[in-house]
Amino acid sequence: MTRFAVRTLTLNPAIDVSSDTEKVEPERKVRTCNERIDPGGGGINVARVLQRLGTSVEAIYLAGGATGGSLDQLLERAGLQRRLVPIADDTRTSLTIHEHSTGLEYRFVPEGPTIGLEELRACCDAIGAASSDYFVASGSLPPGVPDDFYATVGERVRDGGARWALDTSGAELNAALSAGGIHLLKSSREELNENAARDLVTSGRVEHVALTCGGEGALLIDAEGAWSLPSVQTEPVSTVGAGDSFLAGVTHGLATGLAPAEAFRIGVAAGAAATLSPGTDLAYPENVWRLLEQVPEARRIG
Repeated sequence: MTRFAVRTLTLNPAIDVSSDTEKVEPERKVRTCNERIDPGGGGINVARVLQRLGTSVEAIYLAGGATGGSLDQLLERAGLQRRLVPIADDTRTSLTIHEHSTGLEYRFVPEGPTIGLEELRACCDAIGAASSDYFVASGSLPPGVPDDFYATVGERVRDGGARWALDTSGAELNAALSAGGIHLLKSSREELNENAARDLVTSGRVEHVALTCGGEGALLIDAEGAWSLPSVQTEPVSTVGAGDSFLAGVTHGLATGLAPAEAFRIGVAAGAAATLSPGTDLAYPENVWRLLEQVPEARRIG
């Protein structure tokens, strides 16, 4: 059986389209420039950054219809090792518009295709078709997928010997937390407060919680307390994909054998590096390693 350092799962991927305009106005043609088309979705984004960082990675994803074929071509062009699970419905297309006049960023994100039971079974087969040291499930669930599916995935990958990392929200997160067994949970302070994160670790359901806190930096919470890091100051071009790049940086560090606090530093650098890339592009290694020099040693805060 083929083994990777990391495998990722994206149940609701997207073709990410981004462009710039001077001003977004209703009921008028909005002329755009600087168009980009990228393969997207949480797990795919994490895999793309891991590949750039030199990590052995395979991306598992569901895709179908004319847009699913286009997504696969984008991933082939990126040279990403991948495992496609075909579905009947069309893969979604997301749109990000950066407005020059205000500096604001507008994101339009469809709910995605409806997934059938047989397609979910094929997804589980794909998960079992190879092994890895770490398995990252990231992103929203599309229609038709039960809330407890990530919990099912977690049990399956743990049985295969992988450490499970998760980045999601809402009912699917609650179901996964109830099942427990999560090695690394990536979240934000908007989704999970610090006390709740500490409770998850104390209860044994999660081993590490990586909590991004915007301009206040980030926290890595474990059984002994929390590590704190400040944010890295950049002149952001786009904030799309910063969270996925952060998770990829942490996972890369863990997969290469670094202590969690050191992997955390790479995550902070990678999240900041993503803001230097235009549109829906992600972090690049040269920016990650350059910004890592500005990230201090993580500080224990109890």
